[in-house]
This record gives sequence, C-alpha cells and structure tokens, in this order.
Amino acid sequence: MAMSVWRGMISFGLVSIPIRLYAAAREKRINLHQIHSVCKTRLKQPLYCPHCKRFVERSEVIKGYEYEKGQYVFIDPDEIKKITPESGRTMEILAFLEQSDVDPIYFESSFLALPDEKADKPYVLLLKALEETNKMGVAKVTMHQREYTIFIRARNHGLTLHTMYYQNEIAAVAAYGKNYDIKLKPEEIKLAEQLVESLSSRFKPEAYKDEFQARLNELIEAKLKGKTVAPTPKRPRAPVIDMMEALKKSLGEGRRAAAAARPKPARTASAGHHRQHRKAS
Repeated sequence: MAMSVWRGMISFGLVSIPIRLYAAAREKRINLHQIHSVCKTRLKQPLYCPHCKRFVERSEVIKGYEYEKGQYVFIDPDEIKKITPESGRTMEILAFLEQSDVDPIYFESSFLALPDEKADKPYVLLLKALEETNKMGVAKVTMHQREYTIFIRARNHGLTLHTMYYQNEIAAVAAYGKNYDIKLKPEEIKLAEQLVESLSSRFKPEAYKDEFQARLNELIEAKLKGKTVAPTPKRPRAPVIDMMEALKKSLGEGRRAAAAARPKPARTASAGHHRQHRKAS
C-alpha cells in the first residue's frame, strides 16, 4: 500500500477538505557508482578510496552497478560511449503534440534552451512555428547515463524543455479517481462555483514565495545574534458542519473583501462646492 507523504487540508473560504498526499511520479533509473579501477572498491566523496586509504585521480575511476551488497558489475567509460544512442548528440523531434493533450503530471525537470553561435535563425523559426500552432515537440535526448523523452514548447519568446516522467514512473494509488457515491445539491454546486469565481485572479508567480525558508533564515539569523523569533500565527480552522452555510459565508466574505479592495471614487470639485454652498445657506 502506498504511503502518504503529507496529511492536512485544502481550504477555500470557510470550506476545509482533509486530504492525504501521495507521490504521483518518481524517477526510476539504474544508478552506477564510482569505483576505484585499481582495487575495485566503491569510492567515497571527494574520490577517496577506503581500501587504498588515499585520494584517487579521475583517470582511476570507472563505473559499477551494485547487483548485491558490495558486489559490482564494472563498466568502462568506452563501453558507455559504445551503447550511447544517437540522442546523446542529437535531440531529434519525433512528433508535435497539442499542448492541451499532455497532462502536466508527466513534466519532470525544466530547462531553458538558448541558440548556440550562428543558430539564431533556425531557433527563431522553430519558436515561431510552435507559437503559431500552439503545439510542442517531443524528442529524445541522452544525458547523465539515461535517455529522456523531452517536451519542447514555446514560452516567453524562448524554447523551454521539460523532461518527461515515463508511464511506469507515474504512481497508481488505490481509490484515486473512484466514483464517489455522493449526491450534491444543485445549490451547493452553484455556490461552490461562485466562490471559485470570487477568488479567481491572474497568475502572478512573483506573488508566491517560500515563507518557510524565509522564516527559517530569520530563525538562523536570530539564533546567531542570541535572539528569538516570534512563532507564526496560526489561523483556526473550524470543522465544516453545514456545507451550504459555509459556502454562503465564504462567498459573502469574498465579495466584501473584493469591494474593500476596489478604489473609492474621487469626489468631484463641483460636488464639494455644492455641499459647502448648501451648508452656508
């Protein structure tokens, strides 16, 4: 059975949804260790051989796969070169896909691609083609002793690449996506949709920051100075008993907050003069 990695709540407005998180995808690959070619002992960092009790040169390092504890299959760098496919040198686009057809769960690591010397024109040609068609390319590339499938897409006037999680790396968690035997009232669905709309905004990535890391940095700085840091205030979360009532209250609070955030209309000079004249009379 899969183990959850986090347990807590999703909340919007006054509605709280208890959830557990499970890893949706994890990399699966064969790891090769660095082995001292002289005595065939696994090296420690920085390139220290515990058997020979000395630091070793890069020229003395080979790769090894540990098939049993302390037992390795040794692989020479030249053997790695011989089995490296063409994608180790050329990232050939195999197909073009509609961006909306690819679930973001398959995106792993992201890279920014820049044209090399005298390659601006073909770079811009591919970029414009992807922008105009709203498609992304799928290619293969071999790096770091693994062949990756890569998505190539246009983003912010440049090419952004994403390595892909393979299908066998996407986790299957029992009960995820099941048909829940829950009857929702039309009024509940309508209120939930209105609440979503009231909390909707444009995506501004600079607005989202890692507050924990900032607080951790403050704590370290304070401890270095012999000071303390005030604890983060906790927002109480009351359990939802009446879903309709919680949705109505949340929607009301959202509308009041939006109204308060809107700028007040400026008073005109004529209106102010009229009030003063009326007061004088």
